[in-house]
Amino acid sequence: MPGAMTRWEPFAELGELRSRFDRIFGELAESRESVWRPAIDVVRDDGNLVIRADVPGIKPEEVKVEVEDGILTVSGEHAESKEEKGKSFLRRERRYGSFSRSMALPEGVDAKKIKAQTRNGVVEVTIPLPKKPEKKQKIQIKPSAT
Repeated sequence: MPGAMTRWEPFAELGELRSRFDRIFGELAESRESVWRPAIDVVRDDGNLVIRADVPGIKPEEVKVEVEDGILTVSGEHAESKEEKGKSFLRRERRYGSFSRSMALPEGVDAKKIKAQTRNGVVEVTIPLPKKPEKKQKIQIKPSAT
């Protein structure tokens, strides 16, 4: 039985080569990044807004929680604990350097009542939500003719 003929696509190999270069240069760019953003969850719990940010390996004294102009920012900096000379890393993904996450707070939040704690590599920020104001009523006023 004769072999099947396949069509030669000379530019198909260039596409594959380009994707390999993109992957290589993408990994190089990622390794140079020193800024990272921890993953966060935001939940409403019993009249509070609770924000949890993953900061594994970060000491509590390396974390800052600040409020300015209605913006809550969880930030910090983590330095590499020791330099490992003479080692050839095949892959290095653990992050060192500064990190930051910010979010706007709901109107009426009292920043002095916000509490933060770290536990098991998670920063938990508890924000007491303001009491709901009375439901606003729409009042229609009809002008009279004089």
